[in-house]
Amino acid sequence: MRWATFDCFGTLVDWRHGIRTGADLIAPGRGERLLAAYNRHEAAVQAETPAPRYRHVLAEALRRACADEEVALGADDASVLATTLPYWPVFPDVGAELSALRAAGWRLALLTNCDRDLIAETRRRLPVPFDAVVTSEDVGAYKPSDAHFEAFRCTYEPTTWVHVAQSYFHDMVPAHRLDIPRVWINRQGDPPGDEKVVQQVQRDLGGLLAAVERA
Repeated sequence: MRWATFDCFGTLVDWRHGIRTGADLIAPGRGERLLAAYNRHEAAVQAETPAPRYRHVLAEALRRACADEEVALGADDASVLATTLPYWPVFPDVGAELSALRAAGWRLALLTNCDRDLIAETRRRLPVPFDAVVTSEDVGAYKPSDAHFEAFRCTYEPTTWVHVAQSYFHDMVPAHRLDIPRVWINRQGDPPGDEKVVQQVQRDLGGLLAAVERA
C-alpha cells in the first residue's frame, strides 16, 4: 500500500495569500507587513503547552503581529483568519498533479497543523479526495513534533510512504528525523538548508509523480 502524505497550508492551499488578504481586511494596505509579523509568532504560539486549538493560534499570532505593527484591533477582528480560512485559494497545480498520483495507485493523506472543523471546510475546495487526515486536534501537538507522523504510521501501517510539503521547519525536519522519504515543495525559493534533510526538491507540484517515485 503506497501512501503520499501532504501538508495542506502552504503546500496545497496558498497560506500566505490567505494570511495577507485576511490581515488586509482589518488593516488595509498593511497585509504584507502583518504576514511577515505573523510568521515570526506562529511557531511560538503553537509550542505553548497545552497545545492550543488552531483557531486560537491564528487569532493569538495575529494579535501579536498587530501589536508589533501598532495596528489597533476591534473586539472580534482577530477571528478574521479562522473565518476566511475555508476560502483561501488552492494552488492551480494541485488538481492535475494529485490526480496523477491517484491514477498511479498512490493513496493520499493530509498531516495538517489545523483543527478538524477547519480542514473539513478546506477539503471541500480541494479538487481531489483524500483517504485519510491527521490533524493537530487529533494528536494534541503541532509539527515539527513527531506526533502527526507517528499517529499516521500506527493507524495506516504504510508499506511505502513519501511525505510532500512546503515547510522545511514543520515538515522536512521531522520527516528526516523519522527517516521518511520526502519531497520539498520550495514555493518561496528558500535557502536549501541541510542537504541531508532534503531529498527531492521542487519549486511547485509540477511532475510530482516522478519526484515521489524517485523519493
